[in-house]
This record gives sequence, C-alpha cells and structure tokens, in this order.
Amino acid sequence: MTAREMLLAGRRFTASGQGYATDGRIRTTDGSPLPDTLNHALLAMALCSDAVLRDGDVVGDPTEGALVVLAEKGGIDVAALRAERPRVLEIPFDSDYKFMATFHHWTDDQDEEVVRCFVKGAPDVLSARADRYLGESAIVAFDAAAQARYERVNGELAAQGMRVMAIGVEDFPAAGFDPVEDPKDMLDRVVLVALVGIVDPPRPEARQAIAECRSAGIRVRMITGDHAVTAAAIAGELGIPGQAVTGADLDAIDDDALLARRLDDIGVIARVSPSHKMRIVRVLQDRGDVVAMTGDGVNDAPALRKADIGVAMGLTGTEVTKEAATMVLTDDNFATIVAAVREGRGVYANIVSFTRFQVSTALSFVATFLIASLTGIAGGAPFTALQILFVNLVMDGPPAMSLGVEPVSADAMSRPPRPRHERILNRQRLLRIGLASTVMAAGTLAVLAWAPGPAPTTAGQASVAGTMAFVTFVFFQAFNLLNVRHDTRSAFRRETLENRSAFVATATVVALLVLLVEMDVLHGSFTTTDLTSGQWLTCATVGATILIAGELVKGVLRRQARQARRQTTEVPA
Repeated sequence: MTAREMLLAGRRFTASGQGYATDGRIRTTDGSPLPDTLNHALLAMALCSDAVLRDGDVVGDPTEGALVVLAEKGGIDVAALRAERPRVLEIPFDSDYKFMATFHHWTDDQDEEVVRCFVKGAPDVLSARADRYLGESAIVAFDAAAQARYERVNGELAAQGMRVMAIGVEDFPAAGFDPVEDPKDMLDRVVLVALVGIVDPPRPEARQAIAECRSAGIRVRMITGDHAVTAAAIAGELGIPGQAVTGADLDAIDDDALLARRLDDIGVIARVSPSHKMRIVRVLQDRGDVVAMTGDGVNDAPALRKADIGVAMGLTGTEVTKEAATMVLTDDNFATIVAAVREGRGVYANIVSFTRFQVSTALSFVATFLIASLTGIAGGAPFTALQILFVNLVMDGPPAMSLGVEPVSADAMSRPPRPRHERILNRQRLLRIGLASTVMAAGTLAVLAWAPGPAPTTAGQASVAGTMAFVTFVFFQAFNLLNVRHDTRSAFRRETLENRSAFVATATVVALLVLLVEMDVLHGSFTTTDLTSGQWLTCATVGATILIAGELVKGVLRRQARQARRQTTEVPA
C-alpha cells in the first residue's frame, strides 16, 4: 500500500514513491511550499500506528505501514519519536467503532501541559466526533461548508479506489487525567487534521484469477471495512460484478429477503463488522453453498471458523486468525487460492481416472471368468495365474500409476463445481464402468471363441486362441487407459500427449507383451504361443473397441453439457 494523496488545511498534497520505500517526497498540488501544519498530520501518523518498517517492508498492518512511510517521507524519525513520546493510553482499532487512538503527554501552543490524543479511522466516524478542523493558520469550526468540502474530497479519493483514512487530534488537560470510563466516550471534540488517500493496486494476476473463478462456477464477493465507494471502485477494477451495499444495508434486510431477492445481486459488502461476516457465511451455507472466507485480523476469526474453508493470510494474518483457519495463504495472494482450486480439481480428476481404470479392469476379469465358468470355455479359466499376475502387476502397475501424474486439464476451471456430497463412483461413472467391463469381457471371450485353431479345453493349455484372448485383454487395458484419462475430453486431442509417463509405461507393457508371446523361452511359463501379424492386428482392433465405445459416450456427455450451458445462459423475454 502507498499513501498517495492528502487533504490538509484546505490544500491538496501528493506523495511520490512506491510501496514501503521511504525515498519519496511530499508536494503540494499547486507547487507552493509545504505548510508548518503538515507536521501535525505526520506526527499523528507516526504515533497512532503500530506498524514498523524493517528492511523496506512493513511488520504489522499494511494501512498503518503506508502512513508510517508517509511520515518518514515528511522527515519524521518514527522510531525516535515513539521512544520520545510513549503512550499514556490506547484505544485499539476495532471494526465496530472503526478508529484507533493513542494518548501522549504533550505541550500545546500555549506551553500548557496536556494529554494529546491522536486518532485515525474512517472519515465518516471521525467527522461525527469532530467539531473543528485544522485550517491554514488556525483551528476553525467544522461548519456545513467545511463538512461538504470534506465529504467531496473523501468521495473523490474513494471513487479512485483509494482507502481513505481521516486523521485527527484532541487535547485533554494533563492535570488529573485518569479516565475511568470508556475512553471512546471522551472523543467528542476532535480536530480534523487530514484526509489521506492510500492506494492498494490489485495485483496484475488478481483480475484474471477472478475471471477464472467465474468460469469455474465460483462466485467471488468482496467483503471489506472500506467505504462503499472505494470498495465498488476496486471491485470494478477486478471485474467483480454486482451491487455494492454496506453493513447497515444488510441490517435492513432479513434473511428470507436476502436469500430470495438480494444475495445474488450483491458483489461488494462494505463497512462490515464481524457479525455481518458471520451472517453472510450462515446465509450462504443455509442455501447450500460451500463458503470460503479470507481474513487476517482477530475479528475475522469467528467467520473463518464458521466457513467451510477459512483462509488466513500468512504474511499479515494474526496467530488467532491462523489458528481459526482451515488453510494459511503463505503469500497473501488471491491468485494462489485459485491455483489451489485448479490443482485440487486436477487431483480429484486423477483419483477418478485411477479408480475407473482399476475397477473396470477388476470387473472385466470377474465377468470374463464368470462367463467362461458358466459356458465351460477354456475349462472355466481363460487366463493362467501368471497371465493374471502380468495384468495386475505390470499393466495395472506403472500405467495405472501414471494416471496420478496426469496434468491438470485445460478445461478444469471451465466446469461447474461438482455436487458437494457426490461420490467418486457416482451413478454415471458406475454405468460407464459397467459398459467398459462388458465390452472388455465380451471382446475377450469373442476372440477366445472365434480365433483360428481350437480353443483350450483345459486350464493351462497353450493355444493360439488362448494367446489371442490374453493379448486382446491387455490391449483392452492399454486403450482403456486412454479412455479414462478424462471424463468428457476426447482422447484424440493434442493434450493427450502431455502425460509422457502414461505413454512410456504403456509402451513398455506392450513391449513386454510382445516378448511373452514371441520368445519361445517364455512360452512355457506364460502358456503362450507365436501369433501372426494378422492375429496381432485382430487383437489390437478388438481392444480398440473400448476406446470407440468411450468416445461415443463422451460425445453424448459433451452434447448434454452444451445443452445445459445454453439453458443456463438463456434469459426468457
């Protein structure tokens, strides 16, 4: 964050520099010399803050860091000043009252000992507690004209997407200063000193990340303590659609109305308290949404704990927030959350692919043996023990494991979220597994029954038909590996070539299969015999039918998905 503009004593100022580097300068917009009154604002920024600058970075709240940097640019040695002027009393910031105040022993302009309160907070909150403001040469009444100018500048800065902080002071007699009641009640005659506009430009990747969320069926809402105008301006930069409302607006809407009419129209919620965040999470969960909430402050902890996924900021987040969160974002970058969603979808898709492959292989084995037993083909045992081990250990080993390193699909973030309680093997996938198992079992038995030469009549008897059945079954698994790598994407696409591990593993299995069939020394162990090139081609062709069947099913599913998208986007006249 960078403090960029300031209103002080009726004049506008700008500050150069970027981030938390202190090598910038403060200038008046009209080129006139800096007034002595500037020091009042800089002292407040330095003392009414907890942030510390360290090696060009800030430790603490980023907004406070921007104010401390501005004080340093104005020539204030913040560390020395804090040591010289320790706090007598402090009112820590809270989102309920939206300001922070610190009290220090001071000497006023009349050389009288006072306790000076420096306060910073939301402009509307401080203006409500103010009755004067710092003019060019004196403190003057905060009348209607001054308030109008104050609100106009506040609106201008907020409309530019700046976070606007108000700075004020109030003096109290030092003699007998010992507040026993709530010190917040003492602040009723604040002198407004300055308005500071702080820019927090969105990261370049944030807009793209939010657009990616939208295509993935994830609705992003901005929830902030900033002014609604500021929040709406930033949301516009980020591409977050929807109406901007405040916490007060939410208080005027009951839950039923919020669910029925307003919730989907709201994209920005400003000036919120912890209770508002809790309510938003609860209402969204009540309608069945999965809610992720980000936060960094102590006040965010309850909402993060209630959300399905609480995300704490790792760099700026408090320890309380991190403890309440489900995950900690180590780089405080929203795009990292989107990248995690993308990777998570990829991992889930790989689990589905692996499960489909293994279950369809197992079921096709069971179906093949069951039908062979009922019909007496090959003595009820179409494969030998070593052939079964070859399929289970070699074909279902490295090739199946290669599904776990399948790259994330290009359309992973173009699909809507899956139902919350959907099983890995849902009804659709079970039907597809059943279809694949049926095709593989039927194809294997067909080759066994109609291959040239006599079929084996007893288990363990070598024959051309038995060898072709074994080879066909292995080819079925190889082609099925291509089939299960994506739920709906065709295997005949360039992306299929991205997983080299799958191709290397499958090619190795096919090479070993050729050795088992064509090397005489292995015939006895694996109960195989030589095949002609035509017989190899027959086995490969029959095995490829599983790929053709899978492509037909994928084509139907893609068509259904397109129709569903059209129905979703069509708006009745």
